[in-house]
Amino acid sequence: MTQDTTQAITTFGDSTLQGYLDHLAAKVPAPGGGAVAALHAAQGAALVAMVARYTTRAKDADNRPVIDRIIVAADIARDRALALADADAAAFTAVGNAYKLPKDTDEEKEARGAAITAALLGAARVPAAVVSAADEVLSLASELLPIGNPNVVTDIGAAADAARAAATSSQLNIAINVASLDAGAGAEFAPVLTQIEEILARADALHNDVVAAITG
Repeated sequence: MTQDTTQAITTFGDSTLQGYLDHLAAKVPAPGGGAVAALHAAQGAALVAMVARYTTRAKDADNRPVIDRIIVAADIARDRALALADADAAAFTAVGNAYKLPKDTDEEKEARGAAITAALLGAARVPAAVVSAADEVLSLASELLPIGNPNVVTDIGAAADAARAAATSSQLNIAINVASLDAGAGAEFAPVLTQIEEILARADALHNDVVAAITG
């Protein structure tokens, strides 16, 4: 280990890659799969922005307004996803703290139950937001493919794969939190789970389109 894993990451944006991986591998409750999902989305957004920036040649002039819009949107999506990695770690901590609340009296049990429900909802809403970020990354990648610099077309496919991974990993984190909620509270996330299935189909199709562009 090159970093003391007993020291928590302040923010993922401030951490070195080695420091992040050290913490991810350590026996600590966070970061975990939720943060990984958010960082998948952030990496996908960064790849989209990179391809777009390589598509600012003189021959790309007709598409420049679209390219400039994609660059701005991808950079915003990257920052949003990075913030969601921090939010996931905080939400996971909140769930743990809620379960540690006292439950000796009826009043304490009631307060603890309410705190647990609120924390679980918060912990499920973060990966739901990651799904939204992944959806946006995938939409930007799809829009970029027909006009992007063909020399870096594989990075559009990699962005689609990263968005897919963000969605599937978030699906797991939503499911585990919703499983501890009553049906009424969990119903909030039904549209997100449907959205995930749509993302998977679109990501696979875009990946195949990139393969076709490479192989002719």
